[in-house]
Amino acid sequence: MIIYAICLVFGLMFTLISAFVGHLFGGHDAVGTGGHAESGFSGDGVPGMSFFSPTVLSCFITAFGGFGLLYSEIPATQSLWINAPLAFVSGLIIALLVLWGMNKIFRSTEGSSEGRVAKLIGQTAAIVSPIPMNGVGEISYQQAGARYTAPAREEKGRAIATGQTVKITRIVGTQFYVEIAN
Repeated sequence: MIIYAICLVFGLMFTLISAFVGHLFGGHDAVGTGGHAESGFSGDGVPGMSFFSPTVLSCFITAFGGFGLLYSEIPATQSLWINAPLAFVSGLIIALLVLWGMNKIFRSTEGSSEGRVAKLIGQTAAIVSPIPMNGVGEISYQQAGARYTAPAREEKGRAIATGQTVKITRIVGTQFYVEIAN
């Protein structure tokens, strides 16, 4: 029972101290990762939290301690062989819920109007500034409901007049390569 109380108090104290110190010092450069202890990336490149982030771990420890104390007071779960696994599973569920909730928040707030460039290949665009032979012009394209412009070259060096529809074939740096759309 004492281990549950220690976990509960440690988890709560860690959370409170983290919030206080983060508020005082802005949470920057104290962690060694640019101040972002929670940062991590999933496979799709979207920022999020890891299961091993301090927030999730402190939630697990706090929940383990709290549920352990609760289960040790219930007559049916007073045995350590019953309340310890129940406290572990309960703490795990709480930590996973926190992880899910925080990642959901990160995904909705980290959205940007700047789309992913790789998705533009094959998309059509309009020539807004003519592309001279072996030169650079400008295209206009739409992505995620927003209109963007970019410098563009014709794939084989041919000239293309303003107003023509082209297809984006590749992107090198900030330069788009296009060909006349069929």
